[in-house]
Amino acid sequence: MNAKTVLPAVGMTAVSMVLTLAVVVMWLGTAMPWPVALVVGLGIDGGWLATLAYERRLAAQGDHSNVVTAVGWSFGLIATGVLITHALTAEESTGAWLAVAWLPIAAKALWLVHGLWERTALTGEALDAIQGIQQEARDEAAVARARLRSEAATEETRLMAVTQAGARVAHVQATTANALSRAWSTLETAREGEGTGRALTSVTTRVTPGVTPRWELPVWGPTEPVSAFELESAGALTDEALDAMVDQIRHSETPALSYREMATRFRAAGHSASEVRLRAAWKRMVA
Repeated sequence: MNAKTVLPAVGMTAVSMVLTLAVVVMWLGTAMPWPVALVVGLGIDGGWLATLAYERRLAAQGDHSNVVTAVGWSFGLIATGVLITHALTAEESTGAWLAVAWLPIAAKALWLVHGLWERTALTGEALDAIQGIQQEARDEAAVARARLRSEAATEETRLMAVTQAGARVAHVQATTANALSRAWSTLETAREGEGTGRALTSVTTRVTPGVTPRWELPVWGPTEPVSAFELESAGALTDEALDAMVDQIRHSETPALSYREMATRFRAAGHSASEVRLRAAWKRMVA
């Protein structure tokens, strides 16, 4: 895996060192003997190579030195400066020389990328574990999305069914209300008609001679229940009379009647009394 980054860095370093040596010999060879120019070029390349080797040694040990890094970048900048100066002073092919003047800086940048690669590299087991965790997370997310979509579809179906049922109920209620309204209108029309009174006179009972009872419409609305007190208030029996009647019905047969039989005969005879009073009278007579 390191070959992906180390090979480009090595290749770029070799090209930049050869180019720097060639330029120094060509450029300085006109002003001094070429062996001297060769020594100068080898000195620049040697210093660069030495600092690079020391940086790699520190990186292999898990260490780092800012001084060594600064010296290495200094040699790279010197090599780049030499190439740029040669390109600017050359009588021809200035653009071509400027195009390759960045190679030393590019080589240093590639070694920097290679160092970062080494510091962040993981073993195969760690990569497999990370891939397993990521795959598990993707699976859980996919299952959660599927569950949410299923629940959303179910809820949509339920809401649609409830809405349709509500619409049917509302339609039935509207139809019923319309029918009741028409029936009420028909009854009102029949009640207020001029010929209706004469027709109804023949089927209704006169309360007072010469007076035709008025035909009232049926009550359509809330009603109030009538209490037992109001039903009995017209002809309610006193406690003494109720006791005597209960005792008489109870002993009308031998053996004496039970409370249920007595109450049935009491009401069948047309008498009226609440259940509470009737049971209290029974208890007084049995005691």
